[in-house]
Amino acid sequence: MRGAVLYAPGDVRVEERQDPRILAPTDAVIRLSATCVCGSDLWPYRGIVAVDEPSPTGHEYCGIVQEVGRQVTNITPGQFVVGSFFASDNTCPICQAGYQSSCLHREPIGAIGAQAESLRVPLADGTLVATPELPPEDLIPSLLAASDVLGTGWFGAVAAEVGPGRTVAVVGDGAVGLLAVLAARRLGAERIIAMSRHEPRQQLAVEFGATEIVTERGDAGAARIKELTGGLGRTRSSRRSAPRSRCCRPSARPGPAGTSATSASPTGSSCPAGSCSSPTCTCTAARPRCAASCPS
Repeated sequence: MRGAVLYAPGDVRVEERQDPRILAPTDAVIRLSATCVCGSDLWPYRGIVAVDEPSPTGHEYCGIVQEVGRQVTNITPGQFVVGSFFASDNTCPICQAGYQSSCLHREPIGAIGAQAESLRVPLADGTLVATPELPPEDLIPSLLAASDVLGTGWFGAVAAEVGPGRTVAVVGDGAVGLLAVLAARRLGAERIIAMSRHEPRQQLAVEFGATEIVTERGDAGAARIKELTGGLGRTRSSRRSAPRSRCCRPSARPGPAGTSATSASPTGSSCPAGSCSSPTCTCTAARPRCAASCPS
């Protein structure tokens, strides 16, 4: 099959790769209908993350199941499926708590490489979600968004305790930030302040539910949000906010054992020590669900 391989910063090649096959009884092989480049793929491409050897790339994908292992029971050949960026069994205690990307048996799809014609998906029953029927072609790009950025944006909004009547600020206007706006609207937020300096993305943010746009950054951005929220909102390093104001920071995925790893939080500054026991700490590397539940 043809697939993308990253050789060095700025050097991505599409070349012949071995066809995927079932290696474990919980695997599935899918023919990819769509895949895409994630912002995190750009870290090694730009040299921010070291590239030690040629590596397959890509972790956002959807497609049609071709083959399944003998222990796969939820997914059958011929189904259209959307998969997550981490393979997870969806049965371990961490998965059952809602943090599948920190599954005890997780496998990163990026290491397998989804920017290809076909893909082996480990832990298929817990990783793949089938649609009720084969989707029309024009719906596939939207389903592809559910593979990564929709879930990450939704997690950010949930971790920030967004709900009816709340005021929420979304920091960032990439795909995850925009879908955090959409998630906040679906969760019933009354005011959604999107921080964006790009007009096309501002338009999307408004379409997805943003009620106000803040173009300023840094201290000026923090001051503008405080002005809009009567002096209560704050999105600076302390990440503190009023009880009815929340800040989504969709910059990363859920961390281990229920921590948010700065994905999103109502307050959410990182603890310098990397751990915390204070009942009022707002660190995102601290106790389970710290970012979602610590008082401001």
